[in-house]
Amino acid sequence: MKSRLLSLPRRYKQMMVLGADTVLIVLATWLAFSLRLGDVHWPQGVQWWVYAAAPVLVMPIFVQLGLYRAVFRYSGMAVLRVLCVSVCLYAAVLFTLLALMSWPGVPLSLGVLQPLLVLGLVGGLRFVARHWLSQPTMLQRKTMQVARLVIYGAGGAGVQMAMALSRSHEFELVAFVDDDEHIQGRQINGAPVWSPAELPAKSADFDVTDLLLAMPSVSRERRNQILEMLRPLPLHVRSLPALTDLAQGRVALADIRELDVEDLLWRTPVSSDEVQLGKNLTSRVIMVTGAGGSIGSELCRQILNHKPSRLLLVEHSEFALYTIHQELLKIKAAHKLACDVVPLLCNVQVEYRIIELMQAHKPYAVYHAAAYKHVPLVEMNVSEGVANNVLGTLAVARSALIAQVRHMVLVSTDKAVRPTNVMGATKRMAELVVQALANEKALYLRNLSDMDTASTATFPNRTCFSMVRFGNVLGSSGSVVPLFRRQIAEGGPITVTHAEVTRYFMTIPEAVQLVLQAGTMAQGGEVFVLDMGEPVKIVDLARRMVELSGLKVRNAANPGGDIEIRVTGMRPGEKLYEELLIGDNPMTTAHPRIMMARDEYVPWYKLEQLLQDLRQAVASDDLITIRLILKQLVHGFQPGELFNESADSRMLVA
Repeated sequence: MKSRLLSLPRRYKQMMVLGADTVLIVLATWLAFSLRLGDVHWPQGVQWWVYAAAPVLVMPIFVQLGLYRAVFRYSGMAVLRVLCVSVCLYAAVLFTLLALMSWPGVPLSLGVLQPLLVLGLVGGLRFVARHWLSQPTMLQRKTMQVARLVIYGAGGAGVQMAMALSRSHEFELVAFVDDDEHIQGRQINGAPVWSPAELPAKSADFDVTDLLLAMPSVSRERRNQILEMLRPLPLHVRSLPALTDLAQGRVALADIRELDVEDLLWRTPVSSDEVQLGKNLTSRVIMVTGAGGSIGSELCRQILNHKPSRLLLVEHSEFALYTIHQELLKIKAAHKLACDVVPLLCNVQVEYRIIELMQAHKPYAVYHAAAYKHVPLVEMNVSEGVANNVLGTLAVARSALIAQVRHMVLVSTDKAVRPTNVMGATKRMAELVVQALANEKALYLRNLSDMDTASTATFPNRTCFSMVRFGNVLGSSGSVVPLFRRQIAEGGPITVTHAEVTRYFMTIPEAVQLVLQAGTMAQGGEVFVLDMGEPVKIVDLARRMVELSGLKVRNAANPGGDIEIRVTGMRPGEKLYEELLIGDNPMTTAHPRIMMARDEYVPWYKLEQLLQDLRQAVASDDLITIRLILKQLVHGFQPGELFNESADSRMLVA
């Protein structure tokens, strides 16, 4: 019956509600007469006019104020307010009518009593209908699994979420948990408030399965303390977004999400100098290469927030460019920004095209994030990796110099330090290119590219080149967090290459803040690195994710656990430990979390010919020559086993 009713056309359902309200208004009139006169009432004489006038007076008010536009299943406080206002207006009209007419046998008090009864009956109908329609059917009850939930945080966000849960069939609210001793032991919306110390015992007693962190404004340090306390408990921990992401203080079930990568870190995020960033970005023309990638797209978002005059999106992938362009247009419209967002399909290896774009748009700064970054893929596609990461960087850097761009910032990686893989070696080569150009006062260009027209020209160097080196970025494509989350959802196992593998971690927004900050601090040729704290064991990160999903790690000590963490062996080119510095004694900067590396570089006059040789080796797919050049230029480079030094240098072996 319920499904049939819900499937009716909306017009039919509105007519049914209008008919039901009319009957209830007449019933309210009868009850008002009976209560006022003290007997079961039967209308006589002019009393019939009151029965006829009541629906005629009140129904147009209900319609005009939109009472029948609301959906019964979702009737809430807004509908109640509309109903109260409507009844008050009706009561004023009815009371005035009865006072003017002075009908015999019709008490004046009826003008107050009857509207009150209308409010109770019509409002009661909606409450009962909402409760009935929102309840699951018998079939749904048999198949659904209801999570028993505790909300950690009894503040505004937690209470609003509890109200949203009252209409949900997925969760059953058991209790709140809060640090405030003044509200512990009390009840909020019928749910008790526990102290954190009570949670382990009571969660077991009440069969709690899930916990929601509803503390959007709490500090990272306190959040980490709470998560560490929750790790031993068999609870699936989820969270609400940060306070800045909650619009107008309203929260809904859709806001419940799995823990963010920030929640899994053991460190405080980096801060940035917004005033200084504004000087470099606001009202400027800014270009981002690799604009559709993980780092490039976040660069675009943060740059757009600083209100540049024009944002140039350079991207080789059509789909990636379309995606980030549409997203930025939405942000621009939402914040009413005047910035021009220009999508530019372009391969950074095509130097003449990059020069054309820079000369046409005249960017103030270029953030070069276009690169291949996946270690195994680059290891198996060496020439393409070198062409994109090294020669592409060369093309962008030379183009910036020719077009007299004021700043160019290269996005680099900790894998550039004493690399054991081709990707890391190519990123260090990219750094060497930028370092060499940064130390040249002018540049005489030989024909190293397709740009024949500039092959013999000399250009003064007015560009401030700098580089930013950071560790692994959580949440990017290829990141371990999405992989582990997917493996947990599939029931495991979680795959880790080695039990002792450690990595430095940061979030994408933090990485981008560092890149932007470097652009404000650079004087020319610097390699900036972030003080990222202590490295994290990948296996510890995996264990943390399992435990905060309400599951147990399955191992020899706990064979009854839920998720196995399986060691699969090191991948080609992978290191146990990553480093951020090549040399020792890094220099401090004005930013407390940013250091400056003391790295040696190769002068341009030496590097130029080797780049020409590298270009020719890439064109012929000569892996032995590529290997020799990389080993010659990149300090500490130890190529992996994928390089075959046999007679057939063009083959890769597994």
